[in-house]
Amino acid sequence: MPRGRMTIGLYNSYDPVKFAEAHRRALARAAPVALAFDANLATFGFPFERELRTPQQTAAWVSGTTTIGLEGKYLRELAEAGRLLTFEFPKRGFPPQLGDVVVTTNHPDPKKEVDAKFLAGLLRGGTSFVLVFGLGPHGLDDRDVEALGRYHFDLTGRGLVLETATAIGAAPAIIAAHLDS
Repeated sequence: MPRGRMTIGLYNSYDPVKFAEAHRRALARAAPVALAFDANLATFGFPFERELRTPQQTAAWVSGTTTIGLEGKYLRELAEAGRLLTFEFPKRGFPPQLGDVVVTTNHPDPKKEVDAKFLAGLLRGGTSFVLVFGLGPHGLDDRDVEALGRYHFDLTGRGLVLETATAIGAAPAIIAAHLDS
């Protein structure tokens, strides 16, 4: 049975109108993680320039203004492979083609809480999912977004708050460690 696909989802909790340095850095930092762990990279609600119509154009634009990730090389690779996806803010739910929605949070709903071993099992069983990370100073501070998650994942298992880039790197790594065990 083919494995499911993990997607790293970056939810814009910053400015919904102006593309900020934080957006650029998050993309440049998440791209090599996505490549390293065979994941897709998706953005939600990023205020990209309107003339950017394709993921390749978006990757080239972001890459031209960052030194992170070998000047955006990894982001361009994801785009060329069809693994960089851009979406508007989810109104009634996340795009179904991404699979189950897994909200990353340090305060999971006990009824929805899962661990890395469970998520690895989903992938092994052919189920795809999107790990949703909030990028603002308060993460996914929008309770409506948390409610959209089928699962909640506290990657520390102890309610610890991690810096966003750290969490984006650690979560796929922890899940991948369970894939072959």
